[in-house]
Amino acid sequence: MTPASARPPGRPRAGIDAVVFAATLKTVHDLGYAGATMDRIAAAAGVAKTTIYRRWPSKGALIADCLVDALGPVPVRGADRAEDMAAAIRWIAAKIGEPGVGAAFAGVFVDAVSDPGLREVLSTRLQDPYRRALEEAWGEPEHRVLFFIDVVVGTLLHRMGMTGEPMVEADVNALIAMVGLHFI
Repeated sequence: MTPASARPPGRPRAGIDAVVFAATLKTVHDLGYAGATMDRIAAAAGVAKTTIYRRWPSKGALIADCLVDALGPVPVRGADRAEDMAAAIRWIAAKIGEPGVGAAFAGVFVDAVSDPGLREVLSTRLQDPYRRALEEAWGEPEHRVLFFIDVVVGTLLHRMGMTGEPMVEADVNALIAMVGLHFI
């Protein structure tokens, strides 16, 4: 009788998500959102397509989780609203400027326009955790935080879509000043 292995055969589960997320952003960066198919992402990650579909039922779900991973936590402390808003805007502007992130953001939003299921995934997996963190830190109601997210993220993605480049620092500073007039 052979002893049972402490680890099941095959590739270890830990690390697969990170490999797939990195491959997803690279593929989106290299080929664009539309060109980043599940087949191409799987090939770039060096995993079977079934490995991806076991974790994410759709490209939209994969992109949503990939974006949450790429973004990390929103940098708010809840002490000084003006500093927190400026930090949050600079943070998301920098993240959207990272290779693949802005294109993934914009692409998944375009797909969500005609896909109610994807809108639900984006709302629950991507937007809600950040919305709740900002509501708690700032003591603002949901509708005001959603407006903040819409204005900031919408403006940054619009710039990326129109120029292919992230917003420059001077314009980020102007956005902070403009948004601050309404929220501070």
